[in-house]
Amino acid sequence: MRRTLQRTGTGGLTTLPTKTISSERRIALPTVCVASLSAHQSRRACERQHADAKWMDNGLVFTRPDGHPIEPATLTRHFDALLRRSHLRAIRFHDMRHSTATLLLEQGVELVVIKELLGHAHIGVTATVYAHVRLRLQRDAIDLLGRALHNPAETTTQRDDGDDPPLCTAPVR
Repeated sequence: MRRTLQRTGTGGLTTLPTKTISSERRIALPTVCVASLSAHQSRRACERQHADAKWMDNGLVFTRPDGHPIEPATLTRHFDALLRRSHLRAIRFHDMRHSTATLLLEQGVELVVIKELLGHAHIGVTATVYAHVRLRLQRDAIDLLGRALHNPAETTTQRDDGDDPPLCTAPVR
């Protein structure tokens, strides 16, 4: 991401530089997202042909069929309609960014990696925004520890990959 689309004081949409240097970054995408973007690129090529001289080439990935930027209010309306059709609760478009970070944290991805993906300039920002998730994960870890201490024979959370000798469990006194 090298620039951002923002509404200016004059009421129009314009591209501006990103907020910080760390906002300019390359982001790895899952294969399914790359495939979806490739299909989108093909559809855009058709839209460009149909728009002909009306096409506005601005380098944006997602635009109206004539290449012009999508109005934020229009994007919000379409997103809200998609949520309703999918019987999902209403959230802001930006909330998907938070959901992604939360899911990554819950999967054990390190905070520094999430900071880089989100483009936060300082890890303190990431740690503060997602402190509630970290606290919940800590509580889950302590609950897991409590169950292990209460009855170690029933608690098996580590997978055996065959490389290490079998673990012995014994009550701690």
